[in-house]
Amino acid sequence: MASMIRIDKVLVVLLAGGKGERLDPLTRDRAKPAVPFGGMYRIIDMTLSNCINSGLRKMLVLTQYMSRSLDQHMREAWRFISRPQLGEFIDPLPPQQRTGEEWYTGTAAAIQQNKATIQHVNPEFLLVLSGDHIYKMDYRHLIETMVSAKADMAISAIEVPTDQCRNFGILEVDAENKVVAFKEKPEQAIPIPGRSDMCLASMGIYAFKPKLLFELLDQDIADKTSTRDIGRDIVPRMMARGKVVACPFVDENKKAFKYWRDVGTIDSYWEAHMDLVSVDPLFNLYDTDWPIYMKPMQAPPPKFVFSQEGPGGRMGVATDSLICNGSIISGGRVRNSVIGSNVRVNSYAEIRESILFDGVEIGRHARVQRAIIDKFVHVPEGMSIGYDIEEDRKRFFVSPSGIVVIPKGMVLS
Repeated sequence: MASMIRIDKVLVVLLAGGKGERLDPLTRDRAKPAVPFGGMYRIIDMTLSNCINSGLRKMLVLTQYMSRSLDQHMREAWRFISRPQLGEFIDPLPPQQRTGEEWYTGTAAAIQQNKATIQHVNPEFLLVLSGDHIYKMDYRHLIETMVSAKADMAISAIEVPTDQCRNFGILEVDAENKVVAFKEKPEQAIPIPGRSDMCLASMGIYAFKPKLLFELLDQDIADKTSTRDIGRDIVPRMMARGKVVACPFVDENKKAFKYWRDVGTIDSYWEAHMDLVSVDPLFNLYDTDWPIYMKPMQAPPPKFVFSQEGPGGRMGVATDSLICNGSIISGGRVRNSVIGSNVRVNSYAEIRESILFDGVEIGRHARVQRAIIDKFVHVPEGMSIGYDIEEDRKRFFVSPSGIVVIPKGMVLS
Protein backbone atom coordinates (compact mmCIF):
# COMPACT_ATOMS: atom_id res chain seq x y z
CA MET A 1 0.00 0.00 0.00
CA ALA A 2 1.17 3.54 -0.75
CA SER A 3 2.19 4.93 2.61
CA MET A 4 2.13 8.41 4.09
CA ILE A 5 4.21 7.22 7.05
CA ARG A 6 7.60 5.71 7.75
CA ILE A 7 6.79 2.38 9.31
CA ASP A 8 10.06 2.41 11.27
CA LYS A 9 8.78 5.49 13.10
CA VAL A 10 5.90 3.50 14.64
CA LEU A 11 6.27 1.97 18.10
CA VAL A 12 3.80 -0.69 19.22
CA VAL A 13 2.89 -0.89 22.91
CA LEU A 14 1.01 -4.11 23.53
CA LEU A 15 -0.93 -4.33 26.81
CA ALA A 16 -0.59 -7.95 27.96
CA GLY A 17 -0.83 -7.88 31.74
CA GLY A 18 -4.49 -8.68 32.25
CA LYS A 19 -5.63 -11.27 34.79
CA GLY A 20 -8.46 -12.57 32.62
CA GLU A 21 -10.56 -13.42 35.65
CA ARG A 22 -13.54 -14.48 33.53
CA LEU A 23 -11.34 -17.19 31.95
CA ASP A 24 -10.60 -18.80 35.31
CA PRO A 25 -9.47 -21.57 35.82
CA LEU A 26 -7.45 -21.29 32.56
CA THR A 27 -5.81 -18.11 33.92
CA ARG A 28 -4.93 -19.33 37.40
CA ASP A 29 -1.23 -19.56 36.55
CA ARG A 30 -0.96 -17.67 33.25
CA ALA A 31 -1.96 -14.26 31.90
CA LYS A 32 -4.91 -14.16 29.53
CA PRO A 33 -2.73 -13.38 26.46
CA ALA A 34 -0.72 -16.54 27.21
CA VAL A 35 -3.76 -18.86 27.17
CA PRO A 36 -3.44 -21.44 24.38
CA PHE A 37 -5.63 -20.88 21.33
CA GLY A 38 -6.27 -23.07 18.31
CA GLY A 39 -4.02 -25.86 19.55
CA MET A 40 -0.66 -24.44 18.39
CA TYR A 41 -0.96 -20.78 19.33
CA ARG A 42 -1.36 -18.45 22.30
CA ILE A 43 -3.98 -15.68 22.22
CA ILE A 44 -1.27 -13.02 21.98
CA ASP A 45 0.03 -14.60 18.75
CA MET A 46 -2.96 -13.18 16.87
CA THR A 47 -2.08 -9.56 17.71
CA LEU A 48 1.67 -10.07 17.26
CA SER A 49 1.06 -11.67 13.86
CA ASN A 50 -1.03 -8.64 12.89
CA CYS A 51 1.97 -6.47 13.75
CA ILE A 52 4.38 -8.53 11.64
CA ASN A 53 1.95 -8.63 8.71
CA SER A 54 1.58 -4.84 9.04
CA GLY A 55 5.35 -4.41 8.80
CA LEU A 56 5.69 -3.31 12.44
CA ARG A 57 8.82 -4.61 14.17
CA LYS A 58 9.30 -2.30 17.15
CA MET A 59 7.25 -3.63 20.05
CA LEU A 60 7.09 -3.26 23.80
CA VAL A 61 4.96 -5.91 25.50
CA LEU A 62 3.72 -4.66 28.89
CA THR A 63 3.35 -7.63 31.20
CA GLN A 64 2.21 -7.86 34.81
CA TYR A 65 -0.02 -10.71 36.04
CA MET A 66 1.47 -14.24 36.06
CA SER A 67 3.95 -13.24 33.38
CA ARG A 68 6.36 -16.22 33.49
CA SER A 69 4.49 -18.32 30.92
CA LEU A 70 4.07 -15.31 28.63
CA ASP A 71 7.72 -14.27 28.96
CA GLN A 72 8.85 -17.79 28.11
CA HIS A 73 6.56 -17.89 25.08
CA MET A 74 7.88 -14.54 23.86
CA ARG A 75 11.46 -15.78 24.09
CA GLU A 76 10.80 -19.06 22.33
CA ALA A 77 8.28 -18.01 19.69
CA TRP A 78 9.10 -14.41 18.83
CA ARG A 79 12.85 -13.97 19.07
CA PHE A 80 13.05 -14.31 15.27
CA ILE A 81 11.99 -10.68 14.82
CA SER A 82 14.40 -9.23 17.37
CA ARG A 83 17.26 -7.68 15.36
CA PRO A 84 18.44 -4.69 17.41
CA GLN A 85 21.15 -3.85 14.89
CA LEU A 86 18.33 -3.10 12.41
CA GLY A 87 16.22 -1.25 14.96
CA GLU A 88 13.84 -4.20 15.39
CA PHE A 89 12.87 -5.52 18.80
CA ILE A 90 10.14 -7.17 20.82
CA ASP A 91 10.79 -6.51 24.51
CA PRO A 92 8.68 -7.68 27.46
CA LEU A 93 8.37 -4.83 29.94
CA PRO A 94 7.13 -5.54 33.48
CA PRO A 95 6.04 -2.74 35.83
CA GLN A 96 9.11 -0.68 36.75
CA GLN A 97 7.96 0.08 40.32
CA ARG A 98 9.94 3.27 40.58
CA THR A 99 9.62 5.42 43.72
CA GLY A 100 6.04 6.47 44.30
CA GLU A 101 4.66 4.17 41.60
CA GLU A 102 2.36 1.18 41.97
CA TRP A 103 1.55 -1.80 39.80
CA TYR A 104 -0.24 -0.88 36.60
CA THR A 105 -3.63 0.33 37.82
CA GLY A 106 -5.09 0.83 34.35
CA THR A 107 -4.20 1.01 30.68
CA ALA A 108 -3.33 4.71 30.88
CA ALA A 109 -1.13 4.14 33.94
CA ALA A 110 0.73 1.37 32.11
CA ILE A 111 1.62 3.73 29.27
CA GLN A 112 2.53 6.59 31.61
CA GLN A 113 4.84 4.44 33.76
CA ASN A 114 6.82 3.52 30.65
CA LYS A 115 7.07 7.07 29.35
CA ALA A 116 10.87 7.17 29.58
CA THR A 117 11.29 3.91 27.66
CA ILE A 118 8.89 5.03 24.94
CA GLN A 119 10.52 8.44 24.61
CA HIS A 120 13.93 6.79 24.34
CA VAL A 121 12.71 5.04 21.17
CA ASN A 122 11.47 8.45 19.98
CA PRO A 123 8.57 7.25 17.81
CA GLU A 124 6.59 9.54 15.56
CA PHE A 125 3.50 7.42 16.09
CA LEU A 126 2.44 5.24 19.02
CA LEU A 127 0.17 2.26 18.46
CA VAL A 128 -1.49 0.88 21.61
CA LEU A 129 -2.96 -2.62 21.33
CA SER A 130 -4.52 -5.27 23.53
CA GLY A 131 -2.99 -8.74 23.56
CA ASP A 132 -6.18 -10.69 24.18
CA HIS A 133 -8.46 -10.39 21.13
CA ILE A 134 -8.82 -12.58 18.03
CA TYR A 135 -8.91 -10.70 14.71
CA LYS A 136 -6.89 -9.78 11.61
CA MET A 137 -6.04 -6.14 10.97
CA ASP A 138 -3.48 -4.10 9.05
CA TYR A 139 -2.60 -1.42 11.58
CA ARG A 140 -1.10 0.82 8.90
CA HIS A 141 -4.62 1.73 7.86
CA LEU A 142 -5.35 3.13 11.32
CA ILE A 143 -2.21 5.28 11.35
CA GLU A 144 -2.82 6.46 7.76
CA THR A 145 -6.34 7.51 8.80
CA MET A 146 -4.97 9.57 11.68
CA VAL A 147 -2.37 11.25 9.47
CA SER A 148 -4.72 12.03 6.59
CA ALA A 149 -7.29 13.51 9.02
CA LYS A 150 -4.57 15.58 10.74
CA ALA A 151 -5.75 14.09 14.02
CA ASP A 152 -3.98 13.53 17.33
CA MET A 153 -5.61 10.16 18.00
CA ALA A 154 -7.37 7.47 15.99
CA ILE A 155 -9.60 4.72 17.37
CA SER A 156 -10.36 1.56 15.47
CA ALA A 157 -14.13 1.06 15.49
CA ILE A 158 -16.55 -1.72 14.65
CA GLU A 159 -20.31 -1.82 14.27
CA VAL A 160 -22.14 -3.72 17.02
CA PRO A 161 -25.85 -4.17 17.80
CA THR A 162 -27.23 -1.36 19.95
CA ASP A 163 -28.50 -3.86 22.53
CA GLN A 164 -24.86 -4.83 23.22
CA CYS A 165 -23.68 -1.27 23.93
CA ARG A 166 -23.20 -2.00 27.64
CA ASN A 167 -20.19 -4.14 26.74
CA PHE A 168 -18.23 -1.47 24.83
CA GLY A 169 -17.00 2.07 24.69
CA ILE A 170 -19.45 3.69 22.24
CA LEU A 171 -18.45 6.39 19.75
CA GLU A 172 -20.55 9.03 18.06
CA VAL A 173 -18.97 10.51 14.93
CA ASP A 174 -19.75 13.24 12.41
CA ALA A 175 -19.77 12.93 8.62
CA GLU A 176 -15.94 13.00 8.53
CA ASN A 177 -15.56 10.34 11.27
CA LYS A 178 -14.44 12.86 13.86
CA VAL A 179 -15.42 11.58 17.30
CA VAL A 180 -17.90 14.03 18.82
CA ALA A 181 -19.03 11.92 21.79
CA PHE A 182 -17.71 8.91 23.68
CA LYS A 183 -19.36 6.91 26.47
CA GLU A 184 -17.87 3.91 28.23
CA LYS A 185 -20.41 1.04 28.45
CA PRO A 186 -23.57 3.18 28.37
CA GLU A 187 -27.06 1.86 29.07
CA GLN A 188 -28.22 3.30 25.74
CA ALA A 189 -26.28 4.17 22.60
CA ILE A 190 -26.86 6.60 19.77
CA PRO A 191 -27.23 4.43 16.65
CA ILE A 192 -25.31 4.89 13.42
CA PRO A 193 -27.21 7.22 11.05
CA GLY A 194 -29.49 5.11 8.90
CA ARG A 195 -28.86 1.99 11.05
CA SER A 196 -31.17 2.13 14.05
CA ASP A 197 -30.07 -1.33 15.21
CA MET A 198 -26.31 -0.70 15.16
CA CYS A 199 -23.87 1.56 16.97
CA LEU A 200 -20.13 2.22 16.70
CA ALA A 201 -17.88 0.59 19.31
CA SER A 202 -14.24 1.13 20.18
CA MET A 203 -12.08 -1.96 19.61
CA GLY A 204 -9.52 -0.78 22.18
CA ILE A 205 -6.98 -0.22 19.39
CA TYR A 206 -5.47 3.27 19.43
CA ALA A 207 -2.98 5.34 17.45
CA PHE A 208 -1.48 8.49 18.98
CA LYS A 209 0.91 11.30 18.37
CA PRO A 210 3.06 10.86 21.48
CA LYS A 211 3.67 14.50 22.49
CA LEU A 212 0.06 15.39 23.28
CA LEU A 213 -0.61 11.93 24.70
CA PHE A 214 2.09 12.27 27.35
CA GLU A 215 0.91 15.75 28.29
CA LEU A 216 -2.54 14.33 28.94
CA LEU A 217 -1.17 11.30 30.77
CA ASP A 218 0.75 13.61 33.13
CA GLN A 219 -2.48 15.52 33.80
CA ASP A 220 -4.37 12.28 34.33
CA ILE A 221 -1.89 10.86 36.81
CA ALA A 222 -2.32 14.00 38.93
CA ASP A 223 -6.12 13.61 38.90
CA LYS A 224 -7.11 11.61 41.99
CA THR A 225 -10.57 10.86 40.52
CA SER A 226 -9.16 9.18 37.39
CA THR A 227 -9.52 5.43 36.79
CA ARG A 228 -6.26 5.49 34.79
CA ASP A 229 -8.04 4.03 31.77
CA ILE A 230 -7.44 5.09 28.17
CA GLY A 231 -11.10 4.79 27.21
CA ARG A 232 -12.70 6.34 30.28
CA ASP A 233 -10.12 9.05 30.96
CA ILE A 234 -7.73 9.75 28.09
CA VAL A 235 -10.21 9.76 25.20
CA PRO A 236 -12.35 12.56 26.73
CA ARG A 237 -9.20 14.58 27.55
CA MET A 238 -7.95 14.07 24.00
CA MET A 239 -11.27 15.18 22.54
CA ALA A 240 -11.10 18.37 24.60
CA ARG A 241 -7.51 19.20 23.58
CA GLY A 242 -7.09 17.73 20.11
CA LYS A 243 -8.80 15.89 17.28
CA VAL A 244 -9.91 12.28 17.61
CA VAL A 245 -11.10 10.27 14.63
CA ALA A 246 -12.68 6.84 14.27
CA CYS A 247 -11.30 4.39 11.73
CA PRO A 248 -13.78 1.73 10.55
CA PHE A 249 -12.41 -1.79 10.98
CA VAL A 250 -11.07 -3.33 7.77
CA ASP A 251 -10.97 -7.10 8.30
CA GLU A 252 -8.00 -8.86 6.65
CA ASN A 253 -9.81 -12.14 7.34
CA LYS A 254 -11.66 -11.48 4.05
CA LYS A 255 -15.03 -12.84 5.11
CA ALA A 256 -18.45 -11.26 4.67
CA PHE A 257 -18.67 -11.14 8.46
CA LYS A 258 -16.14 -8.88 10.25
CA TYR A 259 -14.45 -11.10 12.81
CA TRP A 260 -13.30 -9.51 16.06
CA ARG A 261 -13.79 -11.64 19.14
CA ASP A 262 -12.96 -11.18 22.78
CA VAL A 263 -12.41 -14.71 24.06
CA GLY A 264 -12.63 -13.43 27.61
CA THR A 265 -15.11 -15.96 28.97
CA ILE A 266 -15.06 -19.75 29.01
CA ASP A 267 -18.14 -19.87 26.79
CA SER A 268 -16.80 -17.41 24.18
CA TYR A 269 -13.42 -19.19 24.23
CA TRP A 270 -15.07 -22.56 23.60
CA GLU A 271 -17.34 -21.10 20.88
CA ALA A 272 -14.33 -19.62 19.06
CA HIS A 273 -12.73 -23.07 18.96
CA MET A 274 -15.89 -24.72 17.70
CA ASP A 275 -15.81 -22.20 14.86
CA LEU A 276 -12.22 -23.18 14.04
CA VAL A 277 -13.22 -26.82 13.45
CA SER A 278 -16.27 -26.00 11.33
CA VAL A 279 -16.18 -26.71 7.59
CA ASP A 280 -15.93 -23.01 6.70
CA PRO A 281 -14.68 -21.24 9.83
CA LEU A 282 -15.25 -17.51 10.26
CA PHE A 283 -11.63 -17.10 11.38
CA ASN A 284 -9.26 -18.58 8.80
CA LEU A 285 -6.01 -20.02 10.17
CA TYR A 286 -4.98 -21.25 6.73
CA ASP A 287 -4.71 -17.88 4.96
CA THR A 288 -1.20 -17.75 3.46
CA ASP A 289 -1.66 -14.05 2.67
CA TRP A 290 -2.02 -13.27 6.38
CA PRO A 291 -0.09 -15.96 8.28
CA ILE A 292 -0.44 -16.53 12.01
CA TYR A 293 2.97 -17.15 13.56
CA MET A 294 3.58 -19.47 16.48
CA LYS A 295 6.26 -21.16 18.56
CA PRO A 296 8.22 -23.72 16.51
CA MET A 297 7.14 -27.21 17.52
CA GLN A 298 9.84 -29.86 17.90
CA ALA A 299 7.55 -32.88 17.71
CA PRO A 300 6.69 -35.55 15.15
CA PRO A 301 3.52 -35.39 13.04
CA PRO A 302 0.21 -36.47 14.60
CA LYS A 303 -0.44 -40.18 14.35
CA PHE A 304 -3.65 -42.21 14.05
CA VAL A 305 -3.41 -45.91 14.80
CA PHE A 306 -5.71 -48.95 14.77
CA SER A 307 -8.33 -49.60 12.15
CA GLN A 308 -10.29 -52.53 13.44
CA GLU A 309 -13.85 -52.51 12.19
CA GLY A 310 -16.72 -54.57 13.51
CA PRO A 311 -17.87 -55.48 17.04
CA GLY A 312 -15.19 -54.80 19.62
CA GLY A 313 -12.97 -53.12 17.08
CA ARG A 314 -11.17 -49.87 17.68
CA MET A 315 -10.52 -46.98 15.31
CA GLY A 316 -7.98 -44.19 15.71
CA VAL A 317 -9.84 -41.44 13.89
CA ALA A 318 -10.51 -37.69 14.08
CA THR A 319 -13.18 -35.83 12.10
CA ASP A 320 -13.90 -32.07 11.91
CA SER A 321 -11.00 -31.49 14.28
CA LEU A 322 -7.58 -29.85 14.62
CA ILE A 323 -4.84 -32.24 15.76
CA CYS A 324 -1.41 -30.82 16.64
CA ASN A 325 2.07 -32.32 16.31
CA GLY A 326 3.15 -35.09 18.63
CA SER A 327 -0.38 -36.27 19.36
CA ILE A 328 -1.43 -39.89 18.97
CA ILE A 329 -5.02 -40.95 18.45
CA SER A 330 -4.53 -44.56 19.46
CA GLY A 331 -7.76 -46.39 18.80
CA GLY A 332 -9.94 -43.55 20.08
CA ARG A 333 -12.38 -41.26 18.28
CA VAL A 334 -12.20 -37.46 18.16
CA ARG A 335 -15.00 -35.32 16.74
CA ASN A 336 -15.39 -31.54 16.48
CA SER A 337 -12.46 -30.91 18.81
CA VAL A 338 -9.12 -29.12 19.07
CA ILE A 339 -6.27 -31.34 20.26
CA GLY A 340 -3.00 -29.75 21.41
CA SER A 341 0.49 -31.19 21.04
CA ASN A 342 1.68 -34.44 22.65
CA VAL A 343 -1.83 -35.54 23.55
CA ARG A 344 -2.74 -39.23 23.66
CA VAL A 345 -6.26 -40.53 23.18
CA ASN A 346 -6.28 -44.23 24.03
CA SER A 347 -8.38 -47.07 22.73
CA TYR A 348 -12.18 -46.82 22.76
CA ALA A 349 -12.09 -43.31 24.21
CA GLU A 350 -14.43 -40.68 22.72
CA ILE A 351 -13.79 -36.93 22.56
CA ARG A 352 -16.57 -34.61 21.31
CA GLU A 353 -16.74 -30.81 21.05
CA SER A 354 -13.79 -30.39 23.38
CA ILE A 355 -10.44 -28.62 23.68
CA LEU A 356 -7.47 -30.60 25.01
CA PHE A 357 -4.31 -28.67 25.86
CA ASP A 358 -0.75 -30.00 25.46
CA GLY A 359 0.22 -33.20 27.24
CA VAL A 360 -3.30 -34.40 28.11
CA GLU A 361 -3.86 -38.16 28.19
CA ILE A 362 -7.29 -39.75 27.82
CA GLY A 363 -7.57 -43.25 29.23
CA ARG A 364 -9.20 -46.22 27.54
CA HIS A 365 -13.01 -46.13 27.34
CA ALA A 366 -13.11 -42.59 28.77
CA ARG A 367 -15.71 -40.16 27.39
CA VAL A 368 -15.30 -36.39 27.17
CA GLN A 369 -17.74 -33.93 25.65
CA ARG A 370 -18.11 -30.13 25.76
CA ALA A 371 -15.04 -29.78 27.95
CA ILE A 372 -11.76 -27.86 28.15
CA ILE A 373 -8.93 -29.85 29.69
CA ASP A 374 -5.77 -27.91 30.59
CA LYS A 375 -2.18 -29.15 30.29
CA PHE A 376 -0.91 -32.47 31.66
CA VAL A 377 -4.22 -33.78 32.96
CA HIS A 378 -4.67 -37.55 32.86
CA VAL A 379 -8.28 -38.65 32.48
CA PRO A 380 -8.47 -42.14 33.99
CA GLU A 381 -9.79 -45.20 32.19
CA GLY A 382 -13.58 -45.28 31.93
CA MET A 383 -14.18 -41.76 33.32
CA SER A 384 -16.98 -39.63 31.83
CA ILE A 385 -16.73 -35.82 31.68
CA GLY A 386 -19.52 -33.61 30.38
CA TYR A 387 -22.26 -36.22 30.46
CA ASP A 388 -23.62 -35.51 33.94
CA ILE A 389 -23.27 -31.76 34.49
CA GLU A 390 -24.60 -31.78 38.04
CA GLU A 391 -22.06 -34.39 39.04
CA ASP A 392 -19.34 -32.47 37.22
CA ARG A 393 -20.20 -29.30 39.17
CA LYS A 394 -19.21 -31.09 42.38
CA ARG A 395 -15.64 -31.58 41.12
CA PHE A 396 -14.94 -29.06 38.36
CA PHE A 397 -15.75 -25.58 37.12
CA VAL A 398 -18.77 -25.58 34.80
CA SER A 399 -19.58 -22.50 32.70
CA PRO A 400 -23.08 -21.00 32.34
CA SER A 401 -23.62 -22.90 29.09
CA GLY A 402 -22.36 -26.19 30.56
CA ILE A 403 -18.70 -26.28 29.45
CA VAL A 404 -16.65 -28.33 31.93
CA VAL A 405 -13.15 -26.99 32.66
CA ILE A 406 -10.42 -29.08 34.30
CA PRO A 407 -7.42 -27.01 35.52
CA LYS A 408 -3.80 -27.59 34.63
CA GLY A 409 -2.24 -30.64 36.27
CA MET A 410 -5.35 -31.62 38.24
CA VAL A 411 -5.23 -35.21 39.47
CA LEU A 412 -8.40 -37.09 38.60
CA SER A 413 -9.57 -40.32 40.12
